[in-house]
Amino acid sequence: MVHDVAVDGGAVRIGIELTSPACPSKDVIEKSIQAAVGRLPGVQSVDVKLSAQVVGRTPNPSNPRLPGVKNIIAVAAGKGGVGKSTVTTNLAAALHAMGAKVGIMDADIYGPSIPQMMGDPDVPAGADAGSKITPAVHHGIKVISVGFFVERGGAVIWRGPMVHKLLQQFLEDVAWGDLDYLVVDLPPGTGDAQLSLSQLVPITGAVMVTTPQEVSIIDVEKAMAMWKRVEVPVLGVIENMSYHVCTSCGHEEEIFSRGGGRKLAEREHVPFLGEVPLQVAVRSGGDNGKPITLGAPQAPISRIFMGIAGAVACALSVRNTPEPGTGKRSGKLALIR
Repeated sequence: MVHDVAVDGGAVRIGIELTSPACPSKDVIEKSIQAAVGRLPGVQSVDVKLSAQVVGRTPNPSNPRLPGVKNIIAVAAGKGGVGKSTVTTNLAAALHAMGAKVGIMDADIYGPSIPQMMGDPDVPAGADAGSKITPAVHHGIKVISVGFFVERGGAVIWRGPMVHKLLQQFLEDVAWGDLDYLVVDLPPGTGDAQLSLSQLVPITGAVMVTTPQEVSIIDVEKAMAMWKRVEVPVLGVIENMSYHVCTSCGHEEEIFSRGGGRKLAEREHVPFLGEVPLQVAVRSGGDNGKPITLGAPQAPISRIFMGIAGAVACALSVRNTPEPGTGKRSGKLALIR
Protein backbone atom coordinates (compact mmCIF):
# COMPACT_ATOMS: atom_id res chain seq x y z
CA MET A 1 0.00 0.00 0.00
CA VAL A 2 3.04 2.32 0.32
CA HIS A 3 2.99 4.26 -2.93
CA ASP A 4 5.86 6.68 -2.41
CA VAL A 5 8.07 8.21 0.30
CA ALA A 6 9.75 11.61 0.06
CA VAL A 7 12.00 13.33 2.63
CA ASP A 8 12.90 17.02 2.60
CA GLY A 9 14.97 17.82 5.67
CA GLY A 10 12.75 17.01 8.62
CA ALA A 11 9.57 16.92 6.52
CA VAL A 12 8.36 13.48 5.42
CA ARG A 13 5.64 12.87 2.85
CA ILE A 14 4.20 9.36 2.48
CA GLY A 15 1.71 8.27 -0.17
CA ILE A 16 -0.59 5.37 0.68
CA GLU A 17 -2.79 3.67 -1.91
CA LEU A 18 -5.84 2.08 -0.30
CA THR A 19 -7.65 -0.87 -1.86
CA SER A 20 -10.92 1.09 -1.77
CA PRO A 21 -11.98 4.68 -1.06
CA ALA A 22 -14.48 3.09 1.34
CA CYS A 23 -11.72 1.46 3.41
CA PRO A 24 -13.02 1.47 7.02
CA SER A 25 -9.49 1.63 8.47
CA LYS A 26 -8.13 4.65 6.59
CA ASP A 27 -8.13 6.93 9.64
CA VAL A 28 -6.36 4.27 11.72
CA ILE A 29 -3.78 3.72 8.97
CA GLU A 30 -3.08 7.45 8.65
CA LYS A 31 -2.70 8.02 12.40
CA SER A 32 -0.55 4.91 12.86
CA ILE A 33 1.85 6.02 10.12
CA GLN A 34 2.07 9.53 11.53
CA ALA A 35 2.80 8.17 15.00
CA ALA A 36 5.39 5.61 13.88
CA VAL A 37 7.30 7.87 11.50
CA GLY A 38 7.01 10.85 13.84
CA ARG A 39 9.05 8.99 16.45
CA LEU A 40 12.06 8.65 14.15
CA PRO A 41 15.09 10.88 14.90
CA GLY A 42 15.13 14.12 12.91
CA VAL A 43 11.52 13.90 11.73
CA GLN A 44 9.71 17.19 12.28
CA SER A 45 6.50 16.65 10.32
CA VAL A 46 4.69 13.74 8.66
CA ASP A 47 2.23 14.31 5.82
CA VAL A 48 0.25 11.23 4.79
CA LYS A 49 -1.52 11.41 1.43
CA LEU A 50 -4.23 8.79 0.92
CA SER A 51 -5.38 7.68 -2.52
CA ALA A 52 -7.37 4.62 -3.56
CA GLN A 53 -7.34 2.04 -6.32
CA VAL A 54 -10.16 -0.48 -5.97
CA VAL A 55 -8.99 -4.08 -6.22
CA GLY A 56 -11.14 -5.98 -8.69
CA ARG A 57 -12.07 -9.57 -9.37
CA THR A 58 -9.73 -11.70 -11.47
CA PRO A 59 -10.61 -11.33 -15.18
CA ASN A 60 -12.06 -14.47 -16.72
CA PRO A 61 -11.12 -14.82 -20.42
CA SER A 62 -13.97 -17.30 -20.94
CA ASN A 63 -16.54 -14.77 -19.67
CA PRO A 64 -15.93 -11.33 -21.23
CA ARG A 65 -19.08 -9.69 -19.83
CA LEU A 66 -18.67 -6.43 -17.89
CA PRO A 67 -14.93 -6.02 -18.55
CA GLY A 68 -14.86 -2.58 -16.91
CA VAL A 69 -16.65 -3.62 -13.71
CA LYS A 70 -14.27 -4.53 -10.90
CA ASN A 71 -16.78 -5.96 -8.40
CA ILE A 72 -20.32 -7.30 -8.70
CA ILE A 73 -22.26 -7.28 -5.42
CA ALA A 74 -25.55 -9.21 -5.26
CA VAL A 75 -27.95 -7.92 -2.60
CA ALA A 76 -30.23 -10.82 -1.77
CA ALA A 77 -32.86 -11.99 0.69
CA GLY A 78 -34.80 -15.15 1.43
CA LYS A 79 -38.19 -13.43 1.52
CA GLY A 80 -39.77 -10.18 0.41
CA GLY A 81 -40.43 -7.12 2.51
CA VAL A 82 -37.13 -7.09 4.42
CA GLY A 83 -35.79 -3.87 2.88
CA LYS A 84 -33.48 -5.32 0.28
CA SER A 85 -33.95 -2.45 -2.17
CA THR A 86 -33.48 0.07 0.65
CA VAL A 87 -30.15 -1.57 1.46
CA THR A 88 -29.20 -1.63 -2.24
CA THR A 89 -29.80 2.08 -2.80
CA ASN A 90 -28.13 3.20 0.42
CA LEU A 91 -25.17 0.83 0.01
CA ALA A 92 -24.61 2.18 -3.52
CA ALA A 93 -25.06 5.77 -2.33
CA ALA A 94 -22.58 5.28 0.52
CA LEU A 95 -19.93 3.78 -1.77
CA HIS A 96 -20.44 6.63 -4.23
CA ALA A 97 -20.22 9.25 -1.46
CA MET A 98 -16.85 7.83 -0.44
CA GLY A 99 -15.47 8.31 -3.94
CA ALA A 100 -16.15 5.02 -5.73
CA LYS A 101 -17.64 4.64 -9.22
CA VAL A 102 -20.92 2.80 -8.67
CA GLY A 103 -23.81 1.37 -10.65
CA ILE A 104 -27.10 -0.29 -9.71
CA MET A 105 -28.70 -3.07 -11.75
CA ASP A 106 -32.31 -3.70 -10.78
CA ALA A 107 -32.77 -7.43 -11.32
CA ASP A 108 -36.10 -7.54 -9.48
CA ILE A 109 -38.00 -7.90 -12.75
CA TYR A 110 -41.47 -8.39 -11.25
CA GLY A 111 -41.20 -5.66 -8.61
CA PRO A 112 -38.70 -3.03 -9.80
CA SER A 113 -38.60 -0.39 -7.06
CA ILE A 114 -35.19 1.15 -7.76
CA PRO A 115 -36.51 3.87 -10.15
CA GLN A 116 -38.88 5.16 -7.44
CA MET A 117 -36.27 4.97 -4.69
CA MET A 118 -33.60 6.80 -6.74
CA GLY A 119 -35.92 9.56 -7.94
CA ASP A 120 -35.93 11.43 -11.25
CA PRO A 121 -32.74 10.79 -13.22
CA ASP A 122 -30.19 13.48 -13.89
CA VAL A 123 -29.66 11.70 -17.21
CA PRO A 124 -32.40 9.33 -18.46
CA ALA A 125 -31.66 5.90 -19.91
CA GLY A 126 -31.36 5.84 -23.68
CA ALA A 127 -29.33 4.51 -26.58
CA ASP A 128 -25.91 5.53 -27.80
CA ALA A 129 -24.74 5.88 -31.40
CA GLY A 130 -24.09 2.15 -31.56
CA SER A 131 -26.24 -0.70 -30.31
CA LYS A 132 -25.68 -0.11 -26.59
CA ILE A 133 -28.20 1.06 -23.99
CA THR A 134 -26.95 3.94 -21.87
CA PRO A 135 -27.92 3.60 -18.20
CA ALA A 136 -29.72 6.38 -16.40
CA VAL A 137 -27.70 8.48 -13.97
CA HIS A 138 -29.22 9.21 -10.54
CA HIS A 139 -27.21 11.27 -8.05
CA GLY A 140 -24.03 10.32 -9.94
CA ILE A 141 -24.86 6.59 -9.90
CA LYS A 142 -25.51 4.63 -13.10
CA VAL A 143 -28.83 2.75 -12.94
CA ILE A 144 -30.71 0.31 -15.18
CA SER A 145 -34.11 -1.21 -14.46
CA VAL A 146 -37.01 -2.76 -16.31
CA GLY A 147 -39.04 -0.10 -14.51
CA PHE A 148 -37.66 2.46 -16.98
CA PHE A 149 -39.39 0.67 -19.85
CA VAL A 150 -42.73 -0.29 -18.25
CA GLU A 151 -45.56 2.11 -17.45
CA ARG A 152 -46.27 2.74 -13.78
CA GLY A 153 -48.77 0.10 -12.66
CA GLY A 154 -47.96 -2.15 -15.61
CA ALA A 155 -47.17 -5.77 -14.78
CA VAL A 156 -44.26 -7.80 -16.15
CA ILE A 157 -45.76 -11.24 -16.78
CA TRP A 158 -42.85 -13.36 -17.96
CA ARG A 159 -41.62 -16.90 -17.68
CA GLY A 160 -38.08 -17.75 -16.61
CA PRO A 161 -36.43 -17.75 -20.07
CA MET A 162 -37.57 -14.16 -20.69
CA VAL A 163 -36.14 -13.07 -17.32
CA HIS A 164 -32.84 -14.74 -18.28
CA LYS A 165 -32.82 -12.93 -21.63
CA LEU A 166 -33.46 -9.53 -20.05
CA LEU A 167 -30.69 -9.98 -17.46
CA GLN A 168 -28.35 -11.03 -20.26
CA GLN A 169 -29.26 -7.84 -22.11
CA PHE A 170 -28.62 -5.75 -18.98
CA LEU A 171 -25.16 -7.32 -18.72
CA GLU A 172 -24.15 -7.35 -22.38
CA ASP A 173 -26.01 -4.47 -24.03
CA VAL A 174 -25.78 -1.75 -21.36
CA ALA A 175 -22.79 0.61 -21.59
CA TRP A 176 -21.73 0.38 -17.95
CA GLY A 177 -18.22 1.63 -18.64
CA ASP A 178 -15.70 1.52 -15.80
CA LEU A 179 -17.19 0.84 -12.37
CA ASP A 180 -15.64 -0.05 -9.03
CA TYR A 181 -18.87 -1.64 -7.80
CA LEU A 182 -22.03 -2.82 -9.57
CA VAL A 183 -24.71 -3.43 -6.93
CA VAL A 184 -27.42 -5.82 -8.11
CA ASP A 185 -30.85 -5.71 -6.45
CA LEU A 186 -32.27 -9.24 -6.70
CA PRO A 187 -35.82 -10.45 -6.12
CA PRO A 188 -36.40 -12.50 -2.97
CA GLY A 189 -35.90 -16.25 -2.91
CA THR A 190 -33.83 -18.66 -4.95
CA GLY A 191 -35.39 -18.50 -8.40
CA ASP A 192 -34.69 -17.65 -12.01
CA ALA A 193 -32.99 -14.28 -11.51
CA GLN A 194 -30.47 -15.62 -8.99
CA LEU A 195 -29.60 -18.64 -11.11
CA SER A 196 -29.38 -16.62 -14.33
CA LEU A 197 -27.13 -13.99 -12.79
CA SER A 198 -24.76 -16.58 -11.33
CA GLN A 199 -24.56 -18.31 -14.72
CA LEU A 200 -24.11 -15.15 -16.78
CA VAL A 201 -21.43 -13.32 -14.80
CA PRO A 202 -18.94 -14.08 -12.01
CA ILE A 203 -20.47 -12.48 -8.90
CA THR A 204 -17.78 -11.23 -6.53
CA GLY A 205 -19.96 -11.73 -3.47
CA ALA A 206 -23.49 -11.67 -2.05
CA VAL A 207 -24.81 -9.52 0.79
CA MET A 208 -27.74 -11.07 2.66
CA VAL A 209 -30.52 -8.89 4.10
CA THR A 210 -32.83 -10.15 6.83
CA THR A 211 -35.09 -8.91 9.57
CA PRO A 212 -34.48 -10.30 13.07
CA GLN A 213 -37.46 -12.64 13.43
CA GLU A 214 -37.13 -16.38 12.91
CA VAL A 215 -39.47 -16.56 9.89
CA SER A 216 -37.04 -14.35 7.96
CA ILE A 217 -33.91 -16.09 9.25
CA ILE A 218 -35.17 -19.49 8.02
CA ASP A 219 -35.60 -18.19 4.47
CA VAL A 220 -32.21 -16.44 4.48
CA GLU A 221 -30.53 -19.70 5.50
CA LYS A 222 -32.02 -21.31 2.39
CA ALA A 223 -30.81 -18.45 0.21
CA MET A 224 -27.30 -18.72 1.66
CA ALA A 225 -27.32 -22.44 0.89
CA MET A 226 -28.16 -21.59 -2.73
CA TRP A 227 -25.19 -19.19 -3.02
CA LYS A 228 -22.92 -21.93 -1.70
CA ARG A 229 -24.27 -24.34 -4.32
CA VAL A 230 -23.47 -21.89 -7.14
CA GLU A 231 -20.07 -21.08 -5.57
CA VAL A 232 -20.72 -17.41 -4.80
CA PRO A 233 -19.17 -16.23 -1.51
CA VAL A 234 -21.46 -14.58 1.03
CA LEU A 235 -19.82 -11.33 2.15
CA GLY A 236 -21.98 -10.98 5.24
CA VAL A 237 -25.40 -10.45 6.79
CA ILE A 238 -27.26 -7.18 7.39
CA GLU A 239 -30.07 -7.08 9.95
CA ASN A 240 -32.64 -4.54 8.75
CA MET A 241 -35.49 -3.19 10.93
CA SER A 242 -33.41 -4.29 13.88
CA TYR A 243 -35.15 -1.92 16.28
CA HIS A 244 -37.24 1.24 16.30
CA VAL A 245 -36.16 4.43 18.07
CA CYS A 246 -39.06 6.52 19.37
CA THR A 247 -38.79 10.05 17.95
CA SER A 248 -40.30 11.51 21.13
CA CYS A 249 -38.39 9.83 23.95
CA GLY A 250 -35.56 7.90 22.26
CA HIS A 251 -36.72 4.53 23.62
CA GLU A 252 -35.62 1.55 21.50
CA GLU A 253 -38.45 -0.87 20.69
CA GLU A 254 -37.49 -4.28 19.28
CA ILE A 255 -40.55 -4.72 17.09
CA PHE A 256 -39.28 -7.74 15.15
CA SER A 257 -37.07 -9.04 17.98
CA ARG A 258 -33.34 -8.36 17.65
CA GLY A 259 -30.09 -10.23 17.13
CA GLY A 260 -31.30 -12.92 14.72
CA GLY A 261 -29.06 -11.67 11.93
CA ARG A 262 -25.97 -11.64 14.14
CA LYS A 263 -26.66 -15.18 15.36
CA LEU A 264 -27.15 -16.36 11.77
CA ALA A 265 -23.84 -14.81 10.71
CA GLU A 266 -22.08 -16.52 13.62
CA ARG A 267 -23.65 -19.88 12.73
CA GLU A 268 -22.67 -19.55 9.08
CA HIS A 269 -19.18 -18.16 9.89
CA VAL A 270 -19.64 -15.01 7.80
CA PRO A 271 -19.21 -11.36 8.89
CA PHE A 272 -22.11 -9.56 10.51
CA LEU A 273 -22.19 -6.26 8.63
CA GLY A 274 -24.48 -4.25 10.89
CA GLU A 275 -27.90 -3.42 12.31
CA VAL A 276 -30.18 -0.94 10.53
CA PRO A 277 -32.98 0.52 12.68
CA LEU A 278 -36.56 1.03 11.51
CA GLN A 279 -36.93 4.79 10.96
CA VAL A 280 -39.37 7.06 9.15
CA ALA A 281 -36.53 8.95 7.48
CA VAL A 282 -35.37 5.80 5.67
CA ARG A 283 -38.86 5.12 4.36
CA SER A 284 -39.47 8.73 3.31
CA GLY A 285 -36.07 8.87 1.59
CA GLY A 286 -37.02 5.88 -0.54
CA ASP A 287 -40.48 7.23 -1.31
CA ASN A 288 -39.12 10.66 -2.25
CA GLY A 289 -36.34 9.34 -4.48
CA LYS A 290 -33.39 10.39 -2.34
CA PRO A 291 -31.87 7.67 -0.14
CA ILE A 292 -31.20 8.79 3.43
CA THR A 293 -27.45 8.38 2.91
CA LEU A 294 -27.62 11.13 0.26
CA GLY A 295 -30.39 13.25 1.78
CA ALA A 296 -28.97 13.41 5.32
CA PRO A 297 -25.37 12.16 5.20
CA GLN A 298 -24.64 13.20 8.81
CA ALA A 299 -27.65 11.39 10.29
CA PRO A 300 -26.85 8.46 12.63
CA ILE A 301 -28.53 5.97 10.30
CA SER A 302 -26.52 7.29 7.35
CA ARG A 303 -23.36 6.64 9.33
CA ILE A 304 -24.60 3.08 9.86
CA PHE A 305 -24.94 2.60 6.10
CA MET A 306 -21.49 4.15 5.58
CA GLY A 307 -20.07 1.65 8.06
CA ILE A 308 -21.78 -1.23 6.23
CA ALA A 309 -20.40 0.03 2.90
CA GLY A 310 -16.91 0.14 4.39
CA ALA A 311 -17.28 -3.39 5.73
CA VAL A 312 -18.44 -4.70 2.33
CA ALA A 313 -15.59 -2.90 0.54
CA CYS A 314 -13.11 -4.34 3.04
CA ALA A 315 -14.42 -7.89 2.57
CA LEU A 316 -14.12 -7.52 -1.21
CA SER A 317 -10.60 -6.10 -0.98
CA VAL A 318 -9.44 -8.93 1.25
CA ARG A 319 -10.96 -11.47 -1.10
CA ASN A 320 -9.46 -9.88 -4.22
CA THR A 321 -5.97 -9.08 -2.89
CA PRO A 322 -3.25 -11.69 -3.50
CA GLU A 323 -1.64 -13.12 -0.38
CA PRO A 324 1.89 -11.73 0.12
CA GLY A 325 4.54 -13.81 -1.61
CA THR A 326 2.08 -16.14 -3.35
CA GLY A 327 0.31 -14.09 -6.02
CA LYS A 328 -2.86 -16.10 -5.24
CA ARG A 329 -6.16 -14.62 -4.17
CA SER A 330 -6.84 -15.51 -0.56
CA GLY A 331 -10.55 -16.23 -0.92
CA LYS A 332 -10.84 -15.46 2.79
CA LEU A 333 -13.35 -12.99 4.12
CA ALA A 334 -12.39 -10.63 6.91
CA LEU A 335 -14.02 -7.70 8.65
CA ILE A 336 -11.83 -4.89 9.97
CA ARG A 337 -13.41 -2.84 12.75
